[in-house]
Amino acid sequence: MTVHDVIGTPRDPSYSTLDVHRNGPVGWLIFDRPDAANAMDATMLAELERAWLELDADPEVRVIVNTGNGRTFQTGLDVRQLARDRDALREQSRRTRDASLKLTAWHNQVWKPVIAAVNGVCAGGGLHFVSDADVVIAAPEATFLDPHVSIGQVSAFETIALALTSPTEAIMRMALMGRYERIDAARAYELGILSEVVASQDALRPRAQALAETIARNSPAAMAATKRALWGALELGLTDACRAGAAELVGMWGHPDQTEGPAAFAEKREPVWAPPRAPMR
Repeated sequence: MTVHDVIGTPRDPSYSTLDVHRNGPVGWLIFDRPDAANAMDATMLAELERAWLELDADPEVRVIVNTGNGRTFQTGLDVRQLARDRDALREQSRRTRDASLKLTAWHNQVWKPVIAAVNGVCAGGGLHFVSDADVVIAAPEATFLDPHVSIGQVSAFETIALALTSPTEAIMRMALMGRYERIDAARAYELGILSEVVASQDALRPRAQALAETIARNSPAAMAATKRALWGALELGLTDACRAGAAELVGMWGHPDQTEGPAAFAEKREPVWAPPRAPMR
């Protein structure tokens, strides 16, 4: 079974390096440069920002799944292609310098839940999409490595984010071992980098779809507020994080979902949530 076996929209033909489509309430953003290990070239860098924002703005999409076509999940920048595109390289260098990357849902301030379904090798810059996802699942074949130091580069953004949610020593070891050591899916599960290893490669996308559909049954407004509160806590001290969380909680008071949820529970029916609000840009 593939994700296209589930009734949904066809692939958006305006994307050349990504497969972007929707299956029910689930938006799919799939890296689609399998012959280049799904590395990010100049086109993909531009398409990623547009795809995240379009899926976030689509009122039919409640949850987004991110995965890759072929044997790899994501292997970071396509340095050979970018070396030939000076303008794209200059822009990516500027964004890196200014910590203003636009690669992931978190970079683009997407507050819908995001599931990373890691199908194979996740290397270097590909770790952005794992560290910035809300839920991570993986196929047994998935592996994780960070080759930055092996090519004289600094490992920073991706491993800093991972070290906030996983044991620091394990992330430090991965960063310092470079290309000489890989973390397999089972070890990544033990370290809390991901929450589930599925039974087989073929089971990955159906499981991601099912998990996303379950999450999509919840209040979109409440999930967005919860996500903002939890991600915000990683950037603040405990007291400030609790104050920010309280603001999100109070911000839901009076929202129609807070009446509909208890009513649906009492009446033993599925709730009819208010549609997601259009994101403010």
